[in-house]
Amino acid sequence: MSLTRRAFLQRGGILTASLALPQGVHHREQPAPKFRTALDARHLPQFVDPLPIPEVARPTDHRPDPTNPTVSLPHYRVAMRPIESKVHRDLKPTRLWAYGASSPGPTFEARSGQGILVEWANELPTQHFLPIDHTIHGAEADKPEVRTVVHLHGAKAPAASDGYPDNWYVPGKSAVYHYPNRQDAAMLWYHDHALGINRLNVFAGLLGIYLLRDDFEDSLNLPSGKYEIPLVFYDRIFDLESQLNYPVSGNPKSPWTPEVFGDAFLVNGKIFPYLEVEPRKYRFRVLNGSNARFFHLTLVSMQLPNNLSFQQIGTDQGLLPAPVQAHRVTLAPAERADVIVDFSTFAGANVILRNDNLNTMQFRVAPKGPRDTSALPLVLRPVPKIPESAAIKTRNLTLVEIDDQVQRPVTMLLNNAHWNMPVTETPLLDSTEIWNLINLTDDSHPIHLHLVRFQILDRRSFDVAAYWATGKLNFFGPPIPPDPSEAGWKDTVRADPAMLTRIIIPFAGYPGRYVWHCHILEHEDNEMMRPYDVVALK
Repeated sequence: MSLTRRAFLQRGGILTASLALPQGVHHREQPAPKFRTALDARHLPQFVDPLPIPEVARPTDHRPDPTNPTVSLPHYRVAMRPIESKVHRDLKPTRLWAYGASSPGPTFEARSGQGILVEWANELPTQHFLPIDHTIHGAEADKPEVRTVVHLHGAKAPAASDGYPDNWYVPGKSAVYHYPNRQDAAMLWYHDHALGINRLNVFAGLLGIYLLRDDFEDSLNLPSGKYEIPLVFYDRIFDLESQLNYPVSGNPKSPWTPEVFGDAFLVNGKIFPYLEVEPRKYRFRVLNGSNARFFHLTLVSMQLPNNLSFQQIGTDQGLLPAPVQAHRVTLAPAERADVIVDFSTFAGANVILRNDNLNTMQFRVAPKGPRDTSALPLVLRPVPKIPESAAIKTRNLTLVEIDDQVQRPVTMLLNNAHWNMPVTETPLLDSTEIWNLINLTDDSHPIHLHLVRFQILDRRSFDVAAYWATGKLNFFGPPIPPDPSEAGWKDTVRADPAMLTRIIIPFAGYPGRYVWHCHILEHEDNEMMRPYDVVALK
């Protein structure tokens, strides 16, 4: 009998109302995950903690640019260390791993064309506090338990500073990375990327925001300063002692589980926070930092029967061509949205931000405030469409799930290849390619390519059974263009089940070895990640 992912979780004893979401995933029966007794976060009092705003990172000194020693660059030092944090007023402090003193870590404020240096220092304990699966490639028992490497997600960075998953280092060591910032303004984010335990390190708290700005965006007079606020969403599971409760399978020798969905929704590290706002426009930089959950965010108020509208002005890699009016923003893991919300018509009222039908945070709108001098232009940043004729190569790349003899998922693969197999994708530097992502699984996979930004061409449903039998794509209908909210530059794309998703990619930046992978972290850690080489012509 085929079981949906929801039914699988229910048999594991962790289904709550928060899991009743359209995740678009369907797995078959497997041993029930084992947990310590889980806290039911739904019953916590709501909106009793103010929304934390991560501090802005400050450079410690200046050091020579590694590409031009005559130029001095700001140098930051960020330590990864254990902390304790109260994620809710009524809970005991939770043990976390953090960049700096908080999770999410400090927010970087950088400028396009002005590089920085960051020393990422591993000051963590030598033993992990979450369950390692030593059967996963890269996490074998002969590896140190605690290993980290930092990836700046969305950055056009040299390969040596990209955070390659095998370039991990242990407590007591550090690495200095160079971020040239030679790209348009965008909301990037940084997180752990250590091979085989990435899902655990991020779940433990190793993530943060990196805002890249430029003169063009400044000229638009969008809401700024205290009216521009990052919102980092993610879900977690806690036990009755308020500690992180990462799920495991029913097999003690192989505790990996296909995905993790928690019933506690955190925003900037708090469960059910509130934010006091003025009756004016705000700019929210929204990130889905979850391991696996897709967020479907809406705004509601008791004053109106329907969801409130807002304006989405940007996506992963910066501004859209024009604002898109929306009532809901959908974010797969690692995707970002740049959103303008105008609270001017809700003076003195409360507005709730929900994930589907569940509350996540509250906005308390003041009765009045100073005059709003910010703008929402009708035209933002031009995003010229890349013609398909610019592509010198088209690659067909499959997304595959491998099951065991009783149809339990055990491995996820890209193009039917494992991590340590020879590299098969070798695009030329400064060339353009089309990648056809052929999803043969029941899951929706957010696919991320390091180094590059790309545009979505279209999606098209096809006959999966026929593809397995013949290797041919038999389509069921015409191509579906990307949603207007996806019409800008992307670095992560949702590849839906039984769909061909086409993206067009200029391989600009630097030569070297990078990776592409599913950003459901449990998938990424279990082989759904592949290296690729950007090759410079001699």
